[in-house]
Amino acid sequence: MTDLPDFLKQGEAARLFPVLSTTSKEGRATSILLSCMDKVDEFAAELLKTLGLKPGKRTVVQSYTEVVFQDTSQKDKRPDGLIIVSTGVQKKYYLVEAKIGSAQLNANQIESYVRICKEKKLDGVITISNQYSSSPTVHPLEEVRKLKIKVPVFHWSWMSVLTTIDLMISNQSIADRDQMLLMNELRRFLSHDSTGVKGFDRMPPEWVDINKTIANQGSLSPRSQEALSVVDAWKQEAKDLCLILSRLTNTNVIEKLPAAHIKNPENRRKAGVKTLVEHQMLVANFEIIGAAAPLEVVADIKQRSIYVGMTINAPQDKKSSTARLNWLTRQIKKCDLSDCYIRANWPGSSAATSHLATDLINNPSLITKEKEHLTVLSFMVFGSYRLAGRFAQLANFISDLEERVPIFYKQIGQNLSQWKKPAPKIVETTSNVDVDAISREADDF
Repeated sequence: MTDLPDFLKQGEAARLFPVLSTTSKEGRATSILLSCMDKVDEFAAELLKTLGLKPGKRTVVQSYTEVVFQDTSQKDKRPDGLIIVSTGVQKKYYLVEAKIGSAQLNANQIESYVRICKEKKLDGVITISNQYSSSPTVHPLEEVRKLKIKVPVFHWSWMSVLTTIDLMISNQSIADRDQMLLMNELRRFLSHDSTGVKGFDRMPPEWVDINKTIANQGSLSPRSQEALSVVDAWKQEAKDLCLILSRLTNTNVIEKLPAAHIKNPENRRKAGVKTLVEHQMLVANFEIIGAAAPLEVVADIKQRSIYVGMTINAPQDKKSSTARLNWLTRQIKKCDLSDCYIRANWPGSSAATSHLATDLINNPSLITKEKEHLTVLSFMVFGSYRLAGRFAQLANFISDLEERVPIFYKQIGQNLSQWKKPAPKIVETTSNVDVDAISREADDF
């Protein structure tokens, strides 16, 4: 380890086995995480990419904990860590602030670290906690996003870090066997209950109030704290579902969002509240690499039901609706079709129609009922799961959702394929295709 940077008065090299109080969960977890970044290049590279960096073979990571600064206006402010990324040409410095368990990040504390970065010309702040964000570049705290000091503040959730480790091990992305064993130990440490890393496991208390209001046919205000709290919780759960699906599929699953929502989380929040108020629903879409279509998840509060589905375009080389349906049902005939429906989407303003998948398999002509003059454009294959009283319960709603979404994808979604236009075939013809033949054909036309 090199000497301390000039702007530090004190700092300890990040340790794999930190000598800290047993009550210092945050300090232990931060030290172990940063030490693993120092020692495993592939792991460091994956995390550094989220900061917009492009680590290369010459990139070296050095980390410190318990850092104290020389001469700063932010007296007695001690971030949990410092990461130094050296490329051989330049160095970048990032302060680290970590919380674990139920501890929440503090906007004022983060602002003080931002001010230190400004004074010392450091490159940014990284926060780590059990709070979720749609992207490492979009901070979960609105107050932090609105800071006027132009210093980047990034965020990693502990669960996203754990998912990164899990995917790297599953995909054997670490060349050195000893380092692979080290990463597996980090995975074991972070996934142990005593560490304090946890996923989103319950809706806020306002969830009960929202359910009661809708059940009593009451109206919701888009400015109500209940609506805002529930939408914010749903965003966290959507991120948690991304991580769950990522671990189950061994690939990177992301939430499918419009560009305007990625750039401005407030736009996303407003859209979520609008959907909740106008349709009494919460909606999320997920991109699974290699899947036939995005996975759509809907929590219908009015029906107290969860819907999980994928939309498949009808094959254009089939002329009738029944032929198009048969093409689809051949893909899922051997699947468990309990609670599975197929919604047919029709041209123009003609309303969509839905039937049990098993009914359509047994009687394909059912799809044309009252639609004989139309040809189906696309199908949505979806699971419909009625939760009844469990829907309004804070923890049971989340546990049921996190059970049903992967089950639908495993039983049905992963078996679906989109139609692809066949490759063009050579037309059977007796004429040649040289210039003279084309000329003769033109004369005979």
